[in-house]
Amino acid sequence: MDQDTKCEGSDKPTPDEYQVVQEGKAEIMFPTSNGVFYNPVQEFNRDLTIAVISEFSKQQLNEKEVEAFEFLADEDKSSDSKKIEIGKQYEEGITILEALSASGIRSMRFAKEVPGVKKIVANDFSSRAFDNIQKNIEHNKVEDMVTANLDDATTLMYQNRSKAKQFDVVDIDPYGSASVFLDSAVQAVKSGGLLCVTCTDMAVLAGNHPEACWSKYNSIPFKSKACHEQALRILLYTISSTAARYARYIVPLISVSVDYYVRVFVQVFNGQKKANLSASQQMNLWRCGSCSSFYSQPIATPLTKGKSETVVAPFAPFTSQKCQHCDNNVKIGGPFWGSALHSTDFIWGVLGAVKGAKSKYGSADRIIGILTMISEELLDVPFYYISDELSSILRCDAPSSNLIRSALMNSGYRVSAFHGKERSIKTDAPPEMIWDIMRKWVNVADNPTMQKRLAKLEPNAAARIIFAKPLSNEDIDLTLRRDCEPVSVKVGITRFPQLPPNWGPKAKATINRDGTMKLSASEKSRKFQGKRKAKLNKSQISEEKKPKSEEDVI
Repeated sequence: MDQDTKCEGSDKPTPDEYQVVQEGKAEIMFPTSNGVFYNPVQEFNRDLTIAVISEFSKQQLNEKEVEAFEFLADEDKSSDSKKIEIGKQYEEGITILEALSASGIRSMRFAKEVPGVKKIVANDFSSRAFDNIQKNIEHNKVEDMVTANLDDATTLMYQNRSKAKQFDVVDIDPYGSASVFLDSAVQAVKSGGLLCVTCTDMAVLAGNHPEACWSKYNSIPFKSKACHEQALRILLYTISSTAARYARYIVPLISVSVDYYVRVFVQVFNGQKKANLSASQQMNLWRCGSCSSFYSQPIATPLTKGKSETVVAPFAPFTSQKCQHCDNNVKIGGPFWGSALHSTDFIWGVLGAVKGAKSKYGSADRIIGILTMISEELLDVPFYYISDELSSILRCDAPSSNLIRSALMNSGYRVSAFHGKERSIKTDAPPEMIWDIMRKWVNVADNPTMQKRLAKLEPNAAARIIFAKPLSNEDIDLTLRRDCEPVSVKVGITRFPQLPPNWGPKAKATINRDGTMKLSASEKSRKFQGKRKAKLNKSQISEEKKPKSEEDVI
């Protein structure tokens, strides 16, 4: 909210300049003149974050034989463990830093909904945001748990990188890229602590601006249909390589690609040995620019020498620069995170908690749907194909995803979907198996329509070359299987819900020199709507009231 929106002669905003929003157990007051403070579409992000941090905190409490309850009256009298109430300060609990707090809505909800919290620091660089956070702390009566802080986020995290000052949880949720915050963030979190990171610069991570991706994340992306998983793997690679500089390594708990952003939750641990070996968890990808066949290649191969472990340079997957399936050029992208995106045990813990308290989360159904899909993903298989893309490359009618899944399973391969993309096919089958299935499905020899289509294509077209090659496996079985569909489909879980109107990211906040927030163009238009006309009308009235001269009278 701009300075000139205050009442004349007063430093305090009027009540009409604030709107109260209820989300979870918190009530948030945010300026009506500047919508960047609150984005209702991000409720899913906040709900998921609270569910993840709550599960993380419960694991920490369990190690201390402490149980958390919504109300102490609900406690199990037969249990000998110590009892604490959710929403009450716990001196032996976790500490949380929300580095980019804005209205402070996350911090208020952390205080009221996360069990076993000792201290929360809600930080922002804007003086107006700081004032708003302080107002919300008082409004929610959480002064004993939440402290507002006015500082640059990176400066604050660097100041808290000593072991005595580190936080159990660090939450980074910026507008755009989080890359500039990662170096300080991996140092400000305790060993075994939780780092939560959001990136909304999907155009960069999806391959539209490879030069920007290199400068921000030190990775060269592909522009492909698998951009959603690519974004997660680039971000995790950057966090991992940044942590390794400080003898730390990461373990991803949950990695989500949703709407217009990616969000990852990783644990950060101290350990020089594992940090040194983390190169074996990174990979490059060899991908054909024509048919999209791909092969993953670890950056380093782990090697044991006696009692010591090290890494060595790997062998190339193949020596030719040409794709063995369509004879077109193969490109190399990366580095990417090459290990698991999630922890299955942790996912099931969060899922169970959300299912058991659906009324606590406004987006509970969507959380359950996405986490269920994530729990079904193959953890050791990077990247995926899209059934529609396969048929587009071959200029043929598209088989159903279930048919492709069945054929892969009939041949003994594993298959799953990717939670961020419909009709995705993640499998441990080699590319030649994918093309064999498509050849079997199309059956060009008995398909006059396809023969005519192929005849019109250039000789070097991927479709012509792929169909010209014989089946490498004659035993392809296209019989549909009952178990080809994921459990999430069979039980009717919400998988890809329809997005609400105006679901995209809001405009980036611009800060004035005095720390206040500038109004956007649309907000200025609303604020000054009709005022210029009123000013002109007032001026005309004043002119009419002026005394007339003698010449005018004559």
